[in-house]
Amino acid sequence: MPVFTAITQLDDQRRGQVLSEALEEFEPTPYGTGVFEIEDGSGLFEVTAYFEEAPDGVALDLLAASHGAKPFLVSEVPDQDWVAKVRRDLAPVEAGRFFVYGSHDADRVPEGAIPLLIEAAMAFGTGHHGTTLGCLKALDALATEGATPARVADIGCGTAVLAMAAARVWPEARVMASDIDAVAVEVAEVNLAANGMAGQVECLEAAGFEHEALEAAAPFDLVFANILKGPLVALAPEMAQKVAPGGRVILSGILNEQADAVETVYVENGFARAGRASHGEWTTLDMKRG
Repeated sequence: MPVFTAITQLDDQRRGQVLSEALEEFEPTPYGTGVFEIEDGSGLFEVTAYFEEAPDGVALDLLAASHGAKPFLVSEVPDQDWVAKVRRDLAPVEAGRFFVYGSHDADRVPEGAIPLLIEAAMAFGTGHHGTTLGCLKALDALATEGATPARVADIGCGTAVLAMAAARVWPEARVMASDIDAVAVEVAEVNLAANGMAGQVECLEAAGFEHEALEAAAPFDLVFANILKGPLVALAPEMAQKVAPGGRVILSGILNEQADAVETVYVENGFARAGRASHGEWTTLDMKRG
């Protein structure tokens, strides 16, 4: 069965949500819609709709114009098993002591590595993205330094691959993983079970640190925040409150050209650079609280 995608962009998330809701009344009715922030620092949001039959392009453009969006780009997507394709194309990821893999590569886990099973169907945080890779390497470096954090938080956890990695390295630590997306929290729980780690990480639905369990557990010795520049900057003052003196924050989701600005904000909030590395177009910052 062919699949058609219709994609547009606009500069306001609220209007994007309204347009997405309006698409649900469109004929033919899309079987799915979504609004996503484009991770390039442009401040634009992408609205996508998926159809089982070709939509009327003119009607779509009129709808887009009425919501201040660009004309829709309509494309037909080839009919294939995308999860199977991703499994074929995504090789396992090695990041220091960590080996992130799908079940189809279970026989490739190196001896002595810490394996983390993340299936290709999990759309965010498979380990292949430069942001996740950078965080895993920063975690590996911390462990090599001899760090022994007692309280760890993974803010915006996605698949919870970072939280699981921390729990594997420091099994005595209290590790918590939060995400604003309820689906991500469910995915995190599924991944913990798949890795034989059920109960080793506390998974919570929360925006930033806004959860009573996170509030009660603070201050943290180590915090991961692999999100985007805007939320990272907004979180800086709260990070200073929720991270213990001498504690570390591993920040990613930062384009290389945004890294200086993010680092400056954290320095202004009492942190100093402990490490910095780029992977492709993304930078990971390791900041230490004074």
